[in-house]
Amino acid sequence: MDPIPSGQGLHLRRLHDLTEFEVADGSPDVRGWSVRGADGRQFGQVHELIVDVDALKVRYLDVELDNSLRINERDRHILLPIGVAALDEDGDNVFVPSLTSQAVLNYPPYAEIQITREYEEAMLRALNLPLPAATASDFYGQPSYDDHAFYQRRRLS
Repeated sequence: MDPIPSGQGLHLRRLHDLTEFEVADGSPDVRGWSVRGADGRQFGQVHELIVDVDALKVRYLDVELDNSLRINERDRHILLPIGVAALDEDGDNVFVPSLTSQAVLNYPPYAEIQITREYEEAMLRALNLPLPAATASDFYGQPSYDDHAFYQRRRLS
């Protein structure tokens, strides 16, 4: 399968397309896990992981939104920067404290093979996160893209 185009080059790929890549030892494979917002309600499931092949890091969670939200099928996927979520391994849940099951209805949908810098910036705005400075050379150097924080941070009970 072809790489996913991005504003920074052809470096973002779906994990299932990368036969030489796998989730790091000791880190859970969250594909299929429920995604819950700040209100605790499930609004989707992790469908796929989007990997930055140059940096060897997961950058995004591809979330398929629940049918119960009554969203058009072509708009049913969203991308979440990996650093905006927390894990609950006991319940196989991914928590996104900056979204609720209602707020996700206004989140920009993800067209599967098109990740542009404009889309990435729209995601950050929808999550009320700062955009990197125009002169920033490392767009993914901000906390919202920190995969180590995602895999190490656990939701507090």
